[in-house]
Amino acid sequence: MRLVVEGLRQLGAVALGAFTALTGVAFVVLALPFATTPRAAAAARGLARLEARRLRLDIGRLDALAGDDGPRLLRYLAARVPMGLLGGMVILLTLWGAWQCGLLAWAWIRNEPFDGMARSLPLALYTGAFATVLLFLALTGLAGVHALERRLAERMLAPDRTEALERRIAELAESRAGIVAAVDSERRRIERDLHDGLQQRLVALSMLVGRAKRGRLELLEQAHQEAQQALAELREVAWRVYPSGLDSLGLGEALAGVAERSSVPVRVVCELRRRPPMAVETAAYFVVCEAVTNAAKHSGAGLITVEVREEGPEEGAAVVVRVRDDGAGGASAAGGGLSGLARRVAALDGRFDVSSPVGGPTTITAVLPCG
Repeated sequence: MRLVVEGLRQLGAVALGAFTALTGVAFVVLALPFATTPRAAAAARGLARLEARRLRLDIGRLDALAGDDGPRLLRYLAARVPMGLLGGMVILLTLWGAWQCGLLAWAWIRNEPFDGMARSLPLALYTGAFATVLLFLALTGLAGVHALERRLAERMLAPDRTEALERRIAELAESRAGIVAAVDSERRRIERDLHDGLQQRLVALSMLVGRAKRGRLELLEQAHQEAQQALAELREVAWRVYPSGLDSLGLGEALAGVAERSSVPVRVVCELRRRPPMAVETAAYFVVCEAVTNAAKHSGAGLITVEVREEGPEEGAAVVVRVRDDGAGGASAAGGGLSGLARRVAALDGRFDVSSPVGGPTTITAVLPCG
């Protein structure tokens, strides 16, 4: 079934390519005198982008579609014209063959001669075998035209190997700098939490215990309360450093713990086909934890919805995390907490998006590749 669907997709892509080839000829002829102008380059870029989508290419990797010059795009549009026309001819021949087979079958049903030849079993076998061979050649030609068009687009639009490696090195350098910044920011936050919260409580607890030595029972009660609060804050800081329950309980149970500790109602939906790698699991947990904390503190939300799902095929799957709240909106991706999450996600070659119009709702999405 998948083979049939893919074949129909390629047939549609080649048929559409035959039409766009004619459009490309007209465009190249009209735009050639203005190849270096910005308008001609923008129009050529739009046509090249449509061709990339028709061929189901990853247009994010095509350097020409990201801002290349007009002449390069015009050369691609001109070079693909012969292949588009060839695909159109193969489709026309396939349709003509199907029409002839239909006429032969109709003549056979009505017991009428076809092209002066009387109905006979040898003729039917010969014609059927010949039609099968031609159909195979036609389908092979369609697949070949589609593959050649994809190869041409990748060769003329995608960056060369050296340029791609340079771009990847730049991305890795930026990601490494983001990791360093994120770790430093997290370290400072932990130090601040320890200094401003837990340390102050422990000092107060020490003073209360010292005073309680003089025999005042009410001070012992206060000391007990301070000890309980200090333990709670210490537990919270420890969970921010690394959630120990993530190792034994898994992501779903860890997120349930985040929901329990939140001051705003949180609905968690975690649907994973398998347990993701630990780095992905940890990043997903911190995305949810920070997003829920921000929503509870700043948005005035009445409900926070957390969705964690695994999307994509078995190979190349990704964990998609969405945190949505019905608060006032206006969250900025450049904020301290969210920018740190963006760097954490980028370190795993993931994507991080924040949609927060004024008035809400706010949706934070993180896509974390598992490969």
